[in-house]
Amino acid sequence: MVSEAKAAQPSGRSVLEELDSRIPTGFYWYLAALACIGGFLFGYDTSNIGSALGFIPYHLSSFATGYLVAGASLGAAVGALIAGPLTDRFGRKSLLVGDAAIYAVGAILSAVTVNAVMLLGSRTLIGLAIGADSAIATSYIAEFAPRSRRGQLSIIQQWMITVGILVSYLIALLILKAAPGSAGGLDWRLILGIGAIPALVAVALRARMPESPRWLMLHGRYADTAKAFGLLGMEVSEEQARQAADELAQVEQARRRKTAWTAGVRRALIVVCVFFIFQQISGINVPFYYGPTLLGSYFSGGTSTAVSTATAGVEVTAILGAVNVIATYFAFRWIDKVGRRPLAMWGYAGMAVFILVAAAGVGFLTGVPKTVLVMVGFSFFITSFAIGVGGTGWLIQGEVFPTAVRGRAAAIGASIDWIANFALIEVFPAWHNAIGLGWVMVCFAVIAVLAIGFVYRWLPETKGLSVEEAVSVFERQAGAKQAAA
Repeated sequence: MVSEAKAAQPSGRSVLEELDSRIPTGFYWYLAALACIGGFLFGYDTSNIGSALGFIPYHLSSFATGYLVAGASLGAAVGALIAGPLTDRFGRKSLLVGDAAIYAVGAILSAVTVNAVMLLGSRTLIGLAIGADSAIATSYIAEFAPRSRRGQLSIIQQWMITVGILVSYLIALLILKAAPGSAGGLDWRLILGIGAIPALVAVALRARMPESPRWLMLHGRYADTAKAFGLLGMEVSEEQARQAADELAQVEQARRRKTAWTAGVRRALIVVCVFFIFQQISGINVPFYYGPTLLGSYFSGGTSTAVSTATAGVEVTAILGAVNVIATYFAFRWIDKVGRRPLAMWGYAGMAVFILVAAAGVGFLTGVPKTVLVMVGFSFFITSFAIGVGGTGWLIQGEVFPTAVRGRAAAIGASIDWIANFALIEVFPAWHNAIGLGWVMVCFAVIAVLAIGFVYRWLPETKGLSVEEAVSVFERQAGAKQAAA
């Protein structure tokens, strides 16, 4: 297969190869952060419900309570699937702007809700927005990021998720401590509604961001392509954009003649989806979604009021959120140096070891020793995930699919991630009640070990490759498998 990034144009200049070889300027980092505001909203919204849940005054059945916690994840799965074909047809930018606007509306409605039905509907609307955003953000980044920094630029998505989680708990702490007497009135509404502020900022800023140059070329918008390249620091004439688009079109047409969903694309999609499933079912969201409930009694100092216990739980979960943010920095530093495979395997190994440490604390200790060991176990469990697993999934989701189907394929991967997230959130309470927290942690360790085997066998290394070369790796693997058969 011809690499679209390396095919030389008649002028002797390969525009896409030049883009892939650039040193990112500050504007590249700004664009990546802007694309990943949805990650911040994702982290904020999937965590803030844990702080607010105990104070929502509406009567909710057990199913409705579960949906209130997990409904955003289910809505996100649907939103991701809807976003896939839309972003391939209408572009990455327009969907990113629309997602932020929808999220803002959902957050505002959550804050002013008048009954349980309206609140559940608002959470679903938020889920649609963050699901769609998660399907688009890393694809957008992969289509302009230089190969040597694509991992770092894409890992910002995971970093923003961790920051959103931490900020949600810090805001909840601030509100609950400032007005403990209003926990059942104004407080929970503020906790849920403040997310509208960054969403509205995202709407304003994203409206001014350039469209993906690869998407523009694929759709014949050469003048806009030249402008987009100009914003990225490259002087490209409309004619040069047309020539580069012709090379890109030849590759995509050749792929379509075989079918856009080639064996390599299908293989890549399966790998991404299974990676996302392991990422979720290995237990990372348990301390963040259920941390205030699980850990509050350990740190409440013997107090018995609902507000004090909830506040203690939020405090300790905020500590875990801070660990998550700090650890993700190391993923940012190492992902383009160490590579995707080694980080993922060592990350899952650390998760397996330290969740067993936490399980030992739960099962065999009491009092302060139990609290210390559980916190140490959870902290390094989260550290291992943040360094090796969390960002790697979002990175490969954006870099291993061809331009023509990248939006749809990435959307399917994101949807699977959200469905796995939803399933774990829904099943955890029953699982916890059936076998106890310690044995649930042992199960998470077993899953992490299985994940190591999967990564070793199925995930190829794509460090230092252009997005087109990353696609070709999966095509070669699929071709080798067919030849062997």
